[in-house]
Amino acid sequence: MQKIYRLTPATKDNIWGGNKLRAYGKESEKDRIAESWELSFTNGGEARIDDGREMSEAFPRETWGTSAEKFHAFPVLTKFIDAKDKLSVQVHPSDEYALKNEGQFGKTEMWYVVEADEGAGLYMGLERECDADEFAAAVADGSVEKLLSFKEVKRGDVYFIPSGTIHAIGAGVVIFEIQQNSTLTYRLYDYMRRDKEGNLRELHVDKAMKVSLLEPYKESVFDKNDESLIGTCEYFETRKYKLNLSKMTFNVEKDSFLSITCVGGNGKIEGEKITLGDTFFIPAGAGEITVEGELEIIAVTLPRK
Repeated sequence: MQKIYRLTPATKDNIWGGNKLRAYGKESEKDRIAESWELSFTNGGEARIDDGREMSEAFPRETWGTSAEKFHAFPVLTKFIDAKDKLSVQVHPSDEYALKNEGQFGKTEMWYVVEADEGAGLYMGLERECDADEFAAAVADGSVEKLLSFKEVKRGDVYFIPSGTIHAIGAGVVIFEIQQNSTLTYRLYDYMRRDKEGNLRELHVDKAMKVSLLEPYKESVFDKNDESLIGTCEYFETRKYKLNLSKMTFNVEKDSFLSITCVGGNGKIEGEKITLGDTFFIPAGAGEITVEGELEIIAVTLPRK
């Protein structure tokens, strides 16, 4: 087995998407590229390797690492998101609620801001605590945006979004998202938008109200002694590195795979070119992997046991 594999993502053409991801090397026959699913074993959106095989075919469980033994499926999904228009106001349930009521896992995720137009931002949590009746009324009459907390963002900002957090990506933002491998989303509000067939997009207000935290967003704090660590939970561990015409080496041990995504600049990984938008998968146990150049990378692994 090779040490590194360049991934070809699956792309999505959601109605809110733009075309900035074409500059990231993404291709699609559709008019829009709203999302590119990079490290993806997810049905309906699997990434592929150079020989055309999907990830689930190319990488059996032993390549994920021993830390993945407790998971029923590959635990993480990464993607680029280009929000030309704002995404729906939504929330993801916890594992406990989702397993009991949906027969699948919930979702915790995090965002790394790759670029943002002037004044663009993210909606996370509420401006103040409110009760369920007030919030439900605001959803019903279309004034819910007034209750949401909006934060202008810039390149390099990082936000961790635990399950239960009401959120929306604002227009003019490109993010790299690292998330629990789940597609379960409850839409609370979608600005009366219609789909390709002219129908109002489906909402899940009753379910969303049962799992939403009606409170301000609380920023997560991770290991202050590890500057590279930008997010961690049961399902993934995320680090950011910046190389200034320099070289660094990763030791990929048997406990976890390593995924590397370039979010700026260019260089080489094990002698292969890596530039903005590229994602590589390195199987568990691959040993030393060298990255060099002038670039910023996001490295995703599984937390150690």
